This record gives sequence, C-alpha cells and structure tokens, in this order.
Amino acid sequence: MSDKITHLKELESEAIYVIREVASQFEKPVLLFSGGKDSIVMAHLAYKAFYPAAIPFPFLHIDTGHNFEETITFRDELVKKLGVKLIVGSVQESIDTGRVVEETGYNASRNKLQTVTLLDTLEKYKFDAALGGARRDEEKARAKERFFSHRDEFGQWDPKNQRPELWNIFNGKKQQGEHFRVFPLSNWTEMDVWQYILQEQIELPSLYYTHERDVFQRDGIWLAYYPFMKLKPEEKVVRKRVRCRTIGDITCTGVTVSEANTLEDIINEIASSRVTERGGRSDDKRSEASMEDRKKAGYF
Repeated sequence: MSDKITHLKELESEAIYVIREVASQFEKPVLLFSGGKDSIVMAHLAYKAFYPAAIPFPFLHIDTGHNFEETITFRDELVKKLGVKLIVGSVQESIDTGRVVEETGYNASRNKLQTVTLLDTLEKYKFDAALGGARRDEEKARAKERFFSHRDEFGQWDPKNQRPELWNIFNGKKQQGEHFRVFPLSNWTEMDVWQYILQEQIELPSLYYTHERDVFQRDGIWLAYYPFMKLKPEEKVVRKRVRCRTIGDITCTGVTVSEANTLEDIINEIASSRVTERGGRSDDKRSEASMEDRKKAGYF
C-alpha cells in the first residue's frame, strides 16, 4: 500500500472514529451540510461509519437564499440517495421575521447573517452537537479549534477556554442549553480532501469543474454575477471559463479561472497554486479577525 493511501486511510479512520463518538455521546446530533466538497466528504464518511445501518442523524443546511442552483440540486439528490432527513434553516425567513437585517450596498452579503439562523435552528430542534467539515488548514481561526469544540448557552465560542484532548479521548459533557461543534476533518488538508475524493470517486456538484459563467472582478477576486448583486460603475460582466474551489454564498464565493475538468486536473492545479483555498472568499477580507469574530458569535 502506498504512503498516500495509508495516509488517507489514517485520516478516514480518525474521522469515522470521531463521528461514531458523536453518535454515542450526544442525544441529538446533526450534520451541517452546505453542499460544498468538505460537507460532501463528511456525508460519505458518515455513510461509511454506520453502514449497513442508516446514518443516525439528520443533515442541516442553512440556506442563505443566495446559493448556487447546482448546489441545491446536488443537496436534494444526495439526501434522497442516502435516505437521511434534511432540515433547512432559512436566512430569508430570519430577515422576514426581523431576526436579522439584510445588508445593503455594493458589498452586501447574507453570509454573516447565517449565524443567527444557525443558532435559532439548533435551538428549535434542540441539537446538542453539530458536525461540521471545517479543517485547521483553512484559516488561522479554524486552526484554534479542537475536535470537540464547546459552545456556551448563547452558542458562542471562547478560543481561550477550550478543553484538552489527550490522544483520542473526547469530552462531550455539557450544561443545559450548551452544545458542541465537532470537526472530524480537523487534521485534513485541502489536498487530502481532493485526493480522498479521487480515491473514493465521490460525486461533486458541477461547480467544482471548469464551466462557462458570467463573472466580474472586484478587489482582485472573480465573482459569479447574479441580478441581485450590485455592480460598481467600473465593474463589467464578462464570460469566462471558471470553477469554484470552495462554495458558499454566491456574493462571497470567488471563482478561479481554470481549465480543470477532471479530479486529476484539479489536484495538479492545487499543487501548483500559490493562493490559499479561502484566498477567493471575499467575506474573509473584511477584517484581519473577521473569521474569529464570526466564530465567537456562533458561526460555523
């Protein structure tokens, strides 16, 4: 067995162990599903963790209302294939009920608004653990997370007050109203994820492969154009061959000019790239501490 395969098997084994620990320690866990590659890998690992039994917890998608259509279509097909229950938290509903106020202006995005919708949905269904696909290599704030990341009764995270994790011992004890975010892919890198997708032949939304799309450039980032986005006078919509490297709300998901249309092409492209995976996420550029501030408030 090659070193690469052995390495991926070790990561897979670790992630499956964490997922099973969640199922055994918590009463009402849920898997956070965005339709992106990391959450798709999480769904695949959950399937393998409990096969031939069914996945014993539902999936939760926080829908901003500004998601790529391809993502929603893929989400619905996957949950049907896996036979899992899908719960959708609506940011539009949070706006309509006055729970959040929609941003205006050129840089308006619903990405930050997801936090309130997420916390409200976790509270509504009394979920005590939320499995997410975040990885430590993505961003410096995510690098501070434990596998089992405690959230207080307000859903907030304190990076200076985390529980030690010795070997593979995880402490899921909590008080009434508190919950945990759990990150089985913590030790994976972007390259690990893509190599695992190739190894397991995991299906992905077409957005990850090169395709033609109307885009415009803002602050050095190519963004997909949709009518609800407000263009500055100097910004022009052009047609380019692009792909998504990471997928989120349309307003902040940068696309990469690319000709990669196979998994092998994508792996080679990433290996030679000098830009980080989240280098195309415009929401991360709002401030140096934007991700950490959002996570403290209860973001994914």
